[in-house]
Amino acid sequence: DEAQVTEAIDAIERDIGPIDILVNNAGIHRRSMLIDMPVENWRKVIDVNLSGAFIVGRAAARGMIARRRGKIINIASINALMVRPNIGNYCAAKGGIVTLTKSMATEWGEYNINVNAIGPGYFLTDLTKPLSEDASFDSWVKSEVPLKRWGDPKDLIGLAVMLASPASDYITGQTIYVDGGWQACL
Repeated sequence: DEAQVTEAIDAIERDIGPIDILVNNAGIHRRSMLIDMPVENWRKVIDVNLSGAFIVGRAAARGMIARRRGKIINIASINALMVRPNIGNYCAAKGGIVTLTKSMATEWGEYNINVNAIGPGYFLTDLTKPLSEDASFDSWVKSEVPLKRWGDPKDLIGLAVMLASPASDYITGQTIYVDGGWQACL
């Protein structure tokens, strides 16, 4: 909700302090083949996963632009590049995150705002729990990933810290994939 986001960002900056780093990490799934997908499931995933990053990113960027500094980290997915049946809405949203990241970086770079994305591969999370509990899918992931395992959310910490730090001051508009080497062996 755009009004709620604006109100929350304003309250944080007023009561707590300026937002220097934003991580856009909201995400949902509504699995269905595209031919059978209810439009409301398409819209819900696009709204949360893509439009949400735009709305929150824009609201936080207003203060960053005024201060002429900031870091925004959007969470994409390996599914921005690699698709499989049943998740077309998710793939479209995460592909949009990659392009939104480039657009934000292009428009806000002159204000010393770095905008990058992290593209996780298959990670063990609440969102992927049903997949990891499916023996055949679990086996498929482990057979395709050179590291032979699912990612652990802790595997994202180092990159997130780097992108939030001065170490990334000349990196913007990039999506960095943390996928256990999946793309290296395609």
